[in-house]
Amino acid sequence: MASLLGLSRLLPKSAFAALSTTPAAIQSRHVSMSSRLFERDIPRRLEGQVALVTGASRGIGRGIALQLGEAGATVYITGRKPSDSYSSQKDGLPSLERTAKDIRDRGGDAIFVYCDHSNDEEVKQLFERISRDNERTLDILVNNAFSGIVSIERAAGKKFFECDPTMWDDINNVGLRNAYICATYAAKMMVPRRSGLIVNISSAGGLQYFFNVAYGVGKCAMDRMATDMALDLKNTGVTCVSLWPGMAKTELGIQMVKAGVLPRATGMKQSLLEKSILRGETPEFVGRAVVALANDRNAVKKSGRILITADLASEYGFTDIDGSTPMNMRNVNGALEYFGWPTLASYVPDFVKVPTWALHFGSYKFDDRQSNLQ
Repeated sequence: MASLLGLSRLLPKSAFAALSTTPAAIQSRHVSMSSRLFERDIPRRLEGQVALVTGASRGIGRGIALQLGEAGATVYITGRKPSDSYSSQKDGLPSLERTAKDIRDRGGDAIFVYCDHSNDEEVKQLFERISRDNERTLDILVNNAFSGIVSIERAAGKKFFECDPTMWDDINNVGLRNAYICATYAAKMMVPRRSGLIVNISSAGGLQYFFNVAYGVGKCAMDRMATDMALDLKNTGVTCVSLWPGMAKTELGIQMVKAGVLPRATGMKQSLLEKSILRGETPEFVGRAVVALANDRNAVKKSGRILITADLASEYGFTDIDGSTPMNMRNVNGALEYFGWPTLASYVPDFVKVPTWALHFGSYKFDDRQSNLQ
């Protein structure tokens, strides 16, 4: 979602004039997830490795954990206790226990740990347990835990000064702050072994205003944190990156589109968001991106960079779990189609993309164009 909005800033304003207003029904593809399918697509390349995915009860964290387990890693997954979890407030959401069971059903090894990532002592105990269990070994950390969904829903359509200032903590304590703490503990285990991968799950919301002030600042800081940590980790063998998924078909994301929450929170049209969901990537596509990075012996060359899931799919040659290739947020034809120019889009080949360096122009931090600030 944020990626689509950021890319839109790079297109001519006339491209917005023909936005489609016909809603498309939100559809979900039901995919068989037998272990045989995944064994063919993703061999157990991470056998013997230890991974931690924070916030893995549902959504992107769950998808990453499933794929890491399928690839052979021993996966520690965290989430809040059932009584404190968001799934206790919303119907139809999976649980941490369900994620662990699904990993095991696919032949993987999962250890679920209830952890409130706003509690520093619980986070410290989590890493101490991983260290004890695995002889001070941790190969992969995925910083995905985020507790700001409720605040985003409540603040939909409001300005920062119309909200309680503690919304900052709701969005960035279990998010930005916790990611820093987890990365610190992880690096203490990885650096002595001169090996490891730290992945910060971020979004293009760090490029342009999206949802609210606290959200955008948090995502921008997640990206900057990966870059600066990579400098401190130089020549240690540890890789630290920021990963941007595209429009991910998470359980909550689909619910929020159907309920009309996202149009209010983003200012984007309902029809556009529905199209985005239809063409979006599953959470397990993000997981395959993490698996590919973890399996790349030269991944350290990417340290400090912002990486996009669809770009990694092109580089490493993986697809989504149904065999499809989700749209790359940098594809010019996809952007033209979304913004109501399907005929023109059909003449633009897939390889025509907005360069990654040009994404910087989607930001207005050094821009005096008043149209961006009104």
